[in-house]
Amino acid sequence: MPLAPYATKPEESRGRLVAEPPSRHRSPFQRDRDRIIHSSAFRRLKHKTQVFVEHEGDYYRTRLTHSIEVAQVARTLAKALGLDEELTEAVALAHDLGHTPFGHTGEDALADVMAPYGGFDHNAQALKIVTSLETHYADFEGLNLTWESLEGIAKHNGPVVGDLPFALAEYNARHDLELHTHASAEAQVAALADDIAYNNHDLDDGLRAGFFTVEEIGELPVIGRAFVSVDADYAGLAPRKRRYEGLRRVFGAMVEDVLETSRELLQGAEAASVADIRHLGRPVIRFSDAMFGDLQEIRAFLFARMYRHAEVAKMRETSDRIVRDLFAAFMEDVSLMPEDWHAAADACAPVARARMVADYVAGMTDRFAIDLHGRLVAEGRASVSP
Repeated sequence: MPLAPYATKPEESRGRLVAEPPSRHRSPFQRDRDRIIHSSAFRRLKHKTQVFVEHEGDYYRTRLTHSIEVAQVARTLAKALGLDEELTEAVALAHDLGHTPFGHTGEDALADVMAPYGGFDHNAQALKIVTSLETHYADFEGLNLTWESLEGIAKHNGPVVGDLPFALAEYNARHDLELHTHASAEAQVAALADDIAYNNHDLDDGLRAGFFTVEEIGELPVIGRAFVSVDADYAGLAPRKRRYEGLRRVFGAMVEDVLETSRELLQGAEAASVADIRHLGRPVIRFSDAMFGDLQEIRAFLFARMYRHAEVAKMRETSDRIVRDLFAAFMEDVSLMPEDWHAAADACAPVARARMVADYVAGMTDRFAIDLHGRLVAEGRASVSP
C-alpha cells in the first residue's frame, strides 16, 4: 500500500546527526525501531511502574508491556491512515524511555529535587537517553536516531514552547528539532495510541485489583454501550469472558473514533507533504469531541477510584521517599554510585553533578531502587522515616 502524500517518506529523511551509510535491508526508521528495542533503557521498562509497582502482581502492566501495547495500536492506526508504520512504531516504543522508577510518582519527586538544577521531565529524559546516555556504539553516543524519530520523541504531544526542559534545550541547541511546530502525523498517532492503550488497560488492571466492578464501570459512557452490545450478542457469557469482550469493544470504539475523526481532519487539511502537517497549526490525529468528553469522564472515574486509591497512595508515599532519599544520598556522596558514574560526577560543578545523579536515579528500575534504598538504610546512609 503506497504511503499517503502527508506521510513521512523514509527516502526523504533528514538523516542522522552522525552520518551513517544506509542499510542494505532496512529503512532508516526500521533501524531506529530496532535500536530502541535493543537498548538497555527499553529492557529496563520491564521493571518500571505503570500504575502498580512491578512486584505487586505478575499480570499488571509495566512500562514495557504498556509500550508494546502502544506500538501495536500505533501501527494499526498508521497503516489505516497511509502513514509510515516503522516511524510510528519507533516513536511509540520510545515514548516512555525517560520514565523514572515508580512512574509519575518518581518523576514528580525527581522534578521537585531537581528544581534548583533545571528541573526534570520524562519526555526530555527520553530524548537524552537516545542521544547520549545509551553508550553501546563505537562511532557515536546515544542511538543516533533519525531526525524524524527524535522529533517525534520530543514533541509527539504537540509543540514545545516557552521554558524548555533542560535536557531538551541542551540537545536542541546543537540539533534543531523545530520544537515550535507540530510533529509528523506518525508521531501524533503514537501520542493518541498512548491514550487508547492506557485508557483501556487501566480499566483492566483496576478490575483485576478489585478497585471497582464491571457493574460500576458499566455506568460510564462508551463502556456501558460496549457491555450492552456484548450482552445482546452473547447472553449468559461467563463473567471473565464478558469483561474481556466488553473492554475489547471499548478498545475498538476508541480506535474507530480516532480513524474516522483523523481521516476527516486530514482530508480537510489538504496536506500534500509532511511539512504541511507540521505547519498546519493544529493536530490532525485526535478523538472526536464526543469521544474526548466521554474519555474525560472515564479518566475522572479512574482518578477517583484507582489512581487515588488508598493502596496506590500508600505505595506512592513509599516511592516518593525512596527517590528523594536516593537523590540526597548520591548528592552527599557520589562514591555511592558505580565507579564510572562517580568518577565523572566528582569532576562536575554542582548543577552538572545533580543532573548526573538525576540521570542515574531515573534509569533505575523499581526493583533496583527498592533494593538499593534498603541497603543504604541498613548502612545508615538513607532515611527510614515513614
